[in-house]
Amino acid sequence: MTPTSAALKMVLLPEALSICRLSPDAPLPSWFCEGGDGFRSMTRTGEELSLILADRYVPEDVTAARGWRAFKVCGPLDFALTGIMSTLSSALASAGISLFAVSTYDTDYVLVREEDVPAAQRALAQVSTILS
Repeated sequence: MTPTSAALKMVLLPEALSICRLSPDAPLPSWFCEGGDGFRSMTRTGEELSLILADRYVPEDVTAARGWRAFKVCGPLDFALTGIMSTLSSALASAGISLFAVSTYDTDYVLVREEDVPAAQRALAQVSTILS
């Protein structure tokens, strides 16, 4: 089942985010656990611990790419849907915008650099409805 462009609804989350990289054996830091109630994501692999949360909670000495914003696909999305990330990433790639994708059980998020938000809104509006 493939969603139509008109069926995709997105919202731009309000806070600037940081994508952080810690060593794979690092404990989950308190600043992540106490980092407010906004968007947060944690992924641990054998190579790294990646954390995403609001810029304002990330200490200066942490390795991080700062100044990202997240577009949330309004969900929940059925697991049978295909092509959502392909549609969104193609629209952004056509506009020359790089992305960082995160998926959860219910939905998908596309992160873009803060300075790319206006261009990303225009590009994503071609394939979705962006709610304010």
